[in-house]
Amino acid sequence: MLQETPIRIIGIDPGLRRTGWGVVETQGNSLRFVASGTVTSDAKLDLASRLKQLYDGLSQIVHSFRPDEAAVEQTFVNKDAVATLKLGQARGIALLVPSLAGLPVAEYAPNAVKKAVIGVGHGDKKQIHMMVKVLLPKATFDTDDAADAIAIAICHTHHRQSAHSRAALAGL
Repeated sequence: MLQETPIRIIGIDPGLRRTGWGVVETQGNSLRFVASGTVTSDAKLDLASRLKQLYDGLSQIVHSFRPDEAAVEQTFVNKDAVATLKLGQARGIALLVPSLAGLPVAEYAPNAVKKAVIGVGHGDKKQIHMMVKVLLPKATFDTDDAADAIAIAICHTHHRQSAHSRAALAGL
């Protein structure tokens, strides 16, 4: 069954310094690049003010591009507990903003994103960027974070299609 209206998806790559975002549209098997960018916070400010900057920036993006669904990358735990905690707080903002806008929010592990975009669960940023450009030749991104966010949105398009196919088959 062909999807009649396009579904707009925002992918978000959370980070306290830079949070990447990418918006794509999917309709049936087609995929179209809409926009991407990076929301930044000022490292000179206190944590609460930085989180507010991320909240305000992402809120403006969600309001401007009006996505139907959101996908956020899950964070990994690194050796620096303080950095991991701050990343988790930025990730909380990345989950909260689309949720407050009434969007369903999916979460994907970094390896799932890589597998969906480059075909294997391990790969470097150059491979991801190259495949994003292959899949979406009109895609532009100002940072690695924005490119990763587009990859997260692409990952969601693959996973949502399989989830909808399974649901349709179950309903037969």
